[in-house]
Amino acid sequence: MKILLLHSDFIEWEPKERAIKQAEEVDKVSIKVKDVLVVFTAVEREDEKNTEAVSANAVAEIEKVLKQVKAKNVVVYPYAHLSSDLSSPSMALKTLKQMEGLLKEKNISVKSAPFGWYKSFDIKVKGHPLSELSKQITVQGAGEVRGDVSEALKAEETLKSHWYIMDPTGKLHKIEMVGDKVKGYDFAKHKNLEKFAAYEMKKVRVAKEEPPHIPLMKKMQLVGYEPGSDPGNLRYAPKGKLIKSLIEDFTTRSMVEAGAMQIETPIMYDYEHPSLKKYMHRFPARQYRIQTPNKEVFLRFAACFGAFLIMHDANVSYKNLPLWLYEMARYSFRVEQRGELSGLRRLRAFTMPDCHSFCADMDQAKNDLLKRLDLSLKLQKGFDLGKNDFEFALRMVKDFYEDNKTYAKKIAKKWGKPILVEMWDKRFFYFILKYEFNFVDSLDKASALTTDQIDVENAERYGIAFTDKDNKKKHPVILHLSPSGGIERVMYAILEKMHMEKQKGKNVTFPLWLSPTQIRLCPVNDSFNSYCKKIAEEMKKENIRVDIDDRVESVGKKIRDAEAEWVPFIIVIGSKEKKTGSLSVRKRKTGKVKSVKSSSLIRDIKKETDSFPYRPLPLPVLLSRRPVFNI
Repeated sequence: MKILLLHSDFIEWEPKERAIKQAEEVDKVSIKVKDVLVVFTAVEREDEKNTEAVSANAVAEIEKVLKQVKAKNVVVYPYAHLSSDLSSPSMALKTLKQMEGLLKEKNISVKSAPFGWYKSFDIKVKGHPLSELSKQITVQGAGEVRGDVSEALKAEETLKSHWYIMDPTGKLHKIEMVGDKVKGYDFAKHKNLEKFAAYEMKKVRVAKEEPPHIPLMKKMQLVGYEPGSDPGNLRYAPKGKLIKSLIEDFTTRSMVEAGAMQIETPIMYDYEHPSLKKYMHRFPARQYRIQTPNKEVFLRFAACFGAFLIMHDANVSYKNLPLWLYEMARYSFRVEQRGELSGLRRLRAFTMPDCHSFCADMDQAKNDLLKRLDLSLKLQKGFDLGKNDFEFALRMVKDFYEDNKTYAKKIAKKWGKPILVEMWDKRFFYFILKYEFNFVDSLDKASALTTDQIDVENAERYGIAFTDKDNKKKHPVILHLSPSGGIERVMYAILEKMHMEKQKGKNVTFPLWLSPTQIRLCPVNDSFNSYCKKIAEEMKKENIRVDIDDRVESVGKKIRDAEAEWVPFIIVIGSKEKKTGSLSVRKRKTGKVKSVKSSSLIRDIKKETDSFPYRPLPLPVLLSRRPVFNI
């Protein structure tokens, strides 16, 4: 059994419709419980062996936490999303009822949310260190559902932050949470920034409902959860793999063209390596640990380890600096908590491009950071993500800000919009400054994509040095740039942006260079299939992804299906097109149909895509040959 315990001011739910046939009989009324420990619960297949023992152990854990947080009430809330290995509905309901009965026997005030229903719910989590706990319950007892917790992550949970809005002139406006509202700045023209500030200051990461990009990514046969793996690991169907690979290609090419040297390093490292172990405890992430035949190792949660060990063994002169080492880290691993896992937004295995810059001194580091910020903005523009899609966060130690006010103002001026500033009285981490491009989605959750940091610890920790003009050894300042952010998060941001634009009534599509199918040919009947194949071959030679809907369907059905796949250009082929050689092209973004020559269409597409990487069509050209990927 997996449970997520949330100490909350309240939870309110309302049953909407049955999710399964075995759903409980309940009234469709809204119920609200205050001062409550909410126990999101997923009963698993393994629990069926002894539901009584599992129920008893779960109740013992609930009782322990209840005494710590001193809540007056308990709500047992069925939440299947916590597990990919669920028990049968009948056994799940039996176990949940056993838990409820045991809690009542202990004179604990308990309610159960209805089993087997789709429910809307609202919750306000208190936000103290014990307000969010995840547990794995077995026949033997209870354990934490998490990996090793670093000292930095423990420090982060108690971190005291001072919050400000910095306007483009560099002026600081102190802000604070008053109830659910951010006070201290006029957000009238910056509603997204207000949402972002509230999200950061509340520090509640658990998702109350499924983000829109999850049903989108499944419906479009891009990516889904892998039930045969640890939660937070994904599997990619051909179209999703194409998009992911192209994002990786573009990010890598952009960095290499900017002067980065590409490397590749292992995904696992010796847990007892002195430099690695110290750094591991300075990084705010939970780690996977594995016992190999030779030693205990941990799975990397960033590409820093390999880059630092390479630099430790390199001979470097001041003339080589700033020196950029870049890796597309497939994969990095973090044991994110179960309630925080959320599709492409937050997962446990992810692809992270990391570019470390080794700088001679702080002045060189500050200049290089600004250069990399511009490079990252240009990169994000390639994904159709710009400043209007992001909110900027600048996090720094107070001493650094006091000594570098002009520099902080320069960053704010470069961004050109008000930014969120988090300031710490003292340094908890290895960096003294960090910035982020944050995407705020339709559920008002924020996710960092691009980020860079000024690291003042790790060069000395890893024994990384360069020879200066006086032939003396010195430690460089290190910058940690993820130019795009996690590749999966880029996909998440694109899908979430498309969802929000759809809500405004817009016809949406992926950036043309990322569209799995760029042109869909729709013959009016089988007699035009050969002509379509001739057109497709001509376009394929020009590195254009084109397919043919040769199914026995009406033209209207073919067009609707192409629209549902967000195909940018849809072309119906009939006797008129074959006779004249012209193509009636329906452009999805505008919804307009225009008659053009094939050569003209090819020229326009190449003009829009030539500066981006290309990969061929990921599926058979003929739609009749394609399987359906249920992911």
